[in-house]
Amino acid sequence: MSDAAQPRGQRRPGRGAPNPDRPKKRDVSGWVILDKGVGMTSTHAVAVVKRAFNAKKAGHAGTLDPLASGILPIALGEATKTVPFVMDGRKAYRFTVSWGIETDTDDAEGRPVATSDERPTREAVETALPNFVGSIEQVPPRYSAIKIAGERAYDLARDGEIVELVARSVQIDLLAVVEHSPDRTVIEAECGKGTYVRALARDLGRMLGCYGHVSALRRTRVGPFTEADSCTVAALEAAGPDGNGPHLHSVETALDAIPSVPVSRDMALRLMRGQPVILRGRDAPMEGKAFATCGGILVAVGDVERGELVPHRVFHLGGTANRPA
Repeated sequence: MSDAAQPRGQRRPGRGAPNPDRPKKRDVSGWVILDKGVGMTSTHAVAVVKRAFNAKKAGHAGTLDPLASGILPIALGEATKTVPFVMDGRKAYRFTVSWGIETDTDDAEGRPVATSDERPTREAVETALPNFVGSIEQVPPRYSAIKIAGERAYDLARDGEIVELVARSVQIDLLAVVEHSPDRTVIEAECGKGTYVRALARDLGRMLGCYGHVSALRRTRVGPFTEADSCTVAALEAAGPDGNGPHLHSVETALDAIPSVPVSRDMALRLMRGQPVILRGRDAPMEGKAFATCGGILVAVGDVERGELVPHRVFHLGGTANRPA
């Protein structure tokens, strides 16, 4: 039925018109630590969490591949301003290397590019692991999000182009064998920003002369967030927007690694205007990153320089709706 044929007062809403049945977006701020399942993209995970809270703004701290499961910190509202602090934090993984096949993606999704009948012993794997601990040079996988002349490496690789990535310095603090069988080894890792577990499996397989690829991957920690802080999509959807408070962590949780400075209301107002404030007291940090609170509420984060806190990010968290339950 055309618009002209509809009864007066019952015209169809135009494209872009507000939908009265759609819940109103809320100003909600905090961190949701999602235990992402296998098969879900990080972008989809953000959309699911955003919808679960009816939040106006959301983003994630570190992409997790669809084939990987585990910790994906998702920032809502004002928490998006603290994403870099989480992304720069240490990460922990538990992953399985399947031996005998190297793939073009360095994981189970790719096509084989090298094979071997050799299989490493547990002792051989444990002997090789120290070579990858510390500050090492690592060539990222060809199928990665790294940009080459403005294009993502994985897009170029999918188009059949030869992708040559330059080795980068990464920090790996721990590698330990958890389980071992002739065909696969389960390894736990603790590492810094920019480390590719897939590249680690590839290079370990080459060193052992048997080739290898990641067949399972789970992230167990990102910065201050662990599995104990996490929730599932099912739990969020079951609770609904009004019952999800227990799954919302305060914005300042992302700042656990830097000192906190309590400030007066007048100082807080100066910081909110982007102006530095002088820090007093023997417990005040002398240099480096710090965040300021007033009445227990996060106000700003910045750098302490010559006794002054210079704000780089200011926060608007006056409402109780943004506090965790």
